[in-house]
Amino acid sequence: MSILAAILLSVNFLTSHPLTGQANMSVLVKNLNTGEVIDSYRADKVVPPASVMKLLTTGAVLDILGPGYRFPTVLEYTGSVEGGVLHGNLYIHGSCDPSLGWKGRIGFLDQWVKAVQKAGITSIDGAVIADMTILDGDAQNPNWLCEDAGNYYAPGIFGLNYYGNTMNIVLQSGEPGTVAKVIKTEPAVEDIVFINRIRCDKIQYDGAFVSGLPYSRERYLTGAVPSNVGTFGVKGDLPNPGLLLARHFTNKLREAGISVKRDATFEADYNPLTPPRTELYIHYSEPLSEIIKETNVNSNNLYAESLFRFLGTRYTLPGTIHNSQDLLRDYWRRRGVSIQNAIIKDGCGLAPQDAVSAQTFVQLLTVMLRSQNADAWIASLPVSGQSGTLKSLCPKTELEGRIHAKSGTIAGTKNFAGYIDMPNGDTWVFAILINSAPGKAKNIQTVIQQYLLDVYKQYK
Repeated sequence: MSILAAILLSVNFLTSHPLTGQANMSVLVKNLNTGEVIDSYRADKVVPPASVMKLLTTGAVLDILGPGYRFPTVLEYTGSVEGGVLHGNLYIHGSCDPSLGWKGRIGFLDQWVKAVQKAGITSIDGAVIADMTILDGDAQNPNWLCEDAGNYYAPGIFGLNYYGNTMNIVLQSGEPGTVAKVIKTEPAVEDIVFINRIRCDKIQYDGAFVSGLPYSRERYLTGAVPSNVGTFGVKGDLPNPGLLLARHFTNKLREAGISVKRDATFEADYNPLTPPRTELYIHYSEPLSEIIKETNVNSNNLYAESLFRFLGTRYTLPGTIHNSQDLLRDYWRRRGVSIQNAIIKDGCGLAPQDAVSAQTFVQLLTVMLRSQNADAWIASLPVSGQSGTLKSLCPKTELEGRIHAKSGTIAGTKNFAGYIDMPNGDTWVFAILINSAPGKAKNIQTVIQQYLLDVYKQYK
């Protein structure tokens, strides 16, 4: 089969298929070794990327900071220590680390207590204060949908993130037609108020929704959960993770016999005239290589958006969403990536206004594979049929284990961008972005999988 015939066959498969034929598409497949364009369809047209957007964020932050970078969280105090008494406040100064307390791993608090003890502090006549001022007060991206605010997948982003900025709301399910009872939250959150309208129904799935805004104590619970199944967990965002961290640390100090006079609190507004502080201890995150791996393999919105917001602090303090957008655009433009037509509203792909072309992703992926950080980059991507969000793509086929890529999924949308390892040693780089298709994302993926297998078999 000639190359031209192969290209026409692959393009026709997508454009004539009843599920994808009328969709908003942008496709580009290229042999990185030879420069040959294997397939192309509206490659320069921008479409919503969904979570493939995370490639712009993780690629930029990896090359700017390096795979070994660790986010510092600094314990500081004001005032002086006299006779074991801290005459001042103890601060937890955050730097957008998304991993503090991830999946409930809070053993680091014991290390913080030991650091306070080592400093000879036995009593604090002030408070433990969460300093979140590295970012401005826009914890919720204004470009996200209102219906997403308060849900676990769209938590607010703060200078101090904690526990994945997520709580599990434990409900007691009852008879059909009754309202599910809120039992507790994990972790426990003081003063939170639930306006609960979750009904128990004859369903087999979680149909509950959580809504609310950052810093607000109120959370609205709506929708339905299965009836008569006992306790049932629904995830929502933490209204103020920094404050929760300060409270947990205060409790740990008191349990260790260190008295803290005042209740924990937080600061969210940047003040360049902050009184001088004394550094007590620095906690470092896991390496950035592990953070971006979690971001890409599991499509973690909290991690991606925290990295995106941190990039904005490279321009000025406090970091702003606008600065993050500008830095991301400027960075990729300087690297030779065609970014002029892209619309960048966030770093994770939740904003429906985001729009990027297949051409831009292929150029970005090419730059990253030639970067000094290429090994960490490839290791951060899920593998077809084997890991993360690509585990269901091409399992038990010739392409299992050969694709390293990022996926993006919303209703009527399935996107992929990444690399294909060919049997002859060549590397293909590709982006397949299919939006507004009249079907479920899993069915769109089936079409894309067949497309990839067909093109692969033609050229292997």
